[in-house]
Amino acid sequence: MFVQQIPTSNQQKIPKCDRSSQRSPTSKPLLHPISLSPIAPQPQRGPQSPPKPPNPEGTPKPPISPSSPPPTSNQGVRVGPDNLNRLMGLAGESLVEAKWLEPFADSFLQLKAGHTELSDSLEKLQELLANRHLERQIDEQLTAVRQKASEYQQLLSDRYSELELFSQRSTNLADRLYREVIATRMCPFSEGGQGFPRMIRDIAKQLSKKVKLEIVGKSTLVDRDILERLEAPLTHMLRNALDHGIELPEERLAALKPEEATIRIEVAHRAGMLFISVSDDGRGIDVEFLRQEVIRKQLTNTEMAARLSEVELMEFLFLPGFSTAKTVTEISGRGVGLNVVHNMVREVGGTVRAVSQPGQGMSFYMQLPLTLSVIRALLVEIAGEPYAFPLSRIERVVSLFKSEIAVSENRPFFMMNDRPIELISAHQILELPPPSANSEILSAIVVGDRANCYGLVIDRYLGERSLVVRPLDSRLGKVPNVSAAALMDNGCPVLIVDVEDLVRSIAKVFASGQTSQVNQSTHQTTSKTYKHILVVDDSITVREMERKLLENNGYKVEVAVNGVDGWNAIRGGNYDLVVTDIDMPRMNGFELTSQIKSHAKLKHTPVIIVSYKDREEDRLQGLEAGADYYLTKSSFHDDTLIQSVIDLIGEA
Repeated sequence: MFVQQIPTSNQQKIPKCDRSSQRSPTSKPLLHPISLSPIAPQPQRGPQSPPKPPNPEGTPKPPISPSSPPPTSNQGVRVGPDNLNRLMGLAGESLVEAKWLEPFADSFLQLKAGHTELSDSLEKLQELLANRHLERQIDEQLTAVRQKASEYQQLLSDRYSELELFSQRSTNLADRLYREVIATRMCPFSEGGQGFPRMIRDIAKQLSKKVKLEIVGKSTLVDRDILERLEAPLTHMLRNALDHGIELPEERLAALKPEEATIRIEVAHRAGMLFISVSDDGRGIDVEFLRQEVIRKQLTNTEMAARLSEVELMEFLFLPGFSTAKTVTEISGRGVGLNVVHNMVREVGGTVRAVSQPGQGMSFYMQLPLTLSVIRALLVEIAGEPYAFPLSRIERVVSLFKSEIAVSENRPFFMMNDRPIELISAHQILELPPPSANSEILSAIVVGDRANCYGLVIDRYLGERSLVVRPLDSRLGKVPNVSAAALMDNGCPVLIVDVEDLVRSIAKVFASGQTSQVNQSTHQTTSKTYKHILVVDDSITVREMERKLLENNGYKVEVAVNGVDGWNAIRGGNYDLVVTDIDMPRMNGFELTSQIKSHAKLKHTPVIIVSYKDREEDRLQGLEAGADYYLTKSSFHDDTLIQSVIDLIGEA
């Protein structure tokens, strides 16, 4: 595996599209009328001069000085969000159209080169004919043609220079318009945080605490859409800090802290991103207490929790419903948890992390895009069509040799940072025709959420672009796996993938067990009928050992991770044999065997119990439950298991 370098815009050719429909004289105009409502100026207060007498009829009025400002220069206008969205779309289209001139101007260079070749050919022809005694009229005609070609070549060169200059001016003007429209969507952060000081004051009084709020970067410009979405998460974090983080005044004095606590919000632009931090100087979170809470809530076992780093433990704070509070209160979220913060940040393509200093305070750091109107995206080709993936939602871009792809439990995967990443074809998820080519190197995009990461196999990379986001027509409703659309530099539309929705779709496909092979070299093309065996075991090591052993002998194997999973699988599938363990969560092997043998349609399905338990009473209990064979797991090292399978259902 090697990490793929994303190609630049001039490395890959984007599939062509027909632009004739966009330039049809009968097409409807894209421009929508914008209704602007002037804000009436407020009346001036203070001493007023006496009213002037009316101008007598016939007396000419003094002319208005050109340097004097018009009466409405200080007026403002109200523009609705729909108008702004249309302006943004039109500005984006004008930028695309301006950029379309660049390749058009470049085509003049090819025309100029062809014209030069024509002039050279005429010159050579004249040299050849000069050695022959031809009529003077022919020579004069050739000279005239050559002169005309030279004149047109100069004219073409001049026109190309003018077109190139116009293209530069047009692109620059469209870019300025585009940036100006984006600026109209921005507003100071202070507009969204006006209610925070009063909320802090009221809640602090209610809790008998002394707290002051500091906001640094009030004038920092933020996209209005992002600012609206930030209100609920910031409110939750502030309430959480007040309720759980800040100590009572007497506790702070005992800890040698100032009696008045400080909550600080800092907003700034850095490296083209919006950074927001919310910190307090309260008690913070005890890492070991958090570790025990994770174990108590059965989110992981003791052994795994002991190996978790502080950064990994902090990630549990953002899980749905997770809270370290001993009692649920109305002040800090009513037990909702910090997942509301995480969800909002992920929706806009940002990141959030928590840092705790026990006894000194807690900090949350959010990194967000400056605007939702423009995104940086990776363009890929799937089934001959371009698709855009927001760069903020891509974990990694890789290229894989087929030899690097393995299959576990009928799921193809590859290893990345010592972690298995399951693979699935983008053609299958987007319900597109399968690819016809069978390349030895697969291109994949690694996407995921907090729980899972998947590798999405695509056809090829087209490059990185900045795209102006255009909402889909509301009449379409929610389009699966698609969030919005945009126009590329060549004027063609491109769909922007909804990565959150895509990850959910991938998880559903894997859960259904209907994944298609991404590595065609491992795909079985024979029409042979296989005998199906279901292996039920909660140990992945044992499951894989049994699966490989049976598959190496020609059987088709599916697996289940516990008794309930196995029971659901066998009722919905058609298996010739079931191999099960005994000790499993939710339903053990004895109970599963008994359920199978008592079912009217499944009672004739053979069952083999394979267990580490070799006591006679365990063997008798298994046979009494209805098992056809009771084997110990030492049978893996000889032919006992395979021979038992052959005895029950025959050879593969």
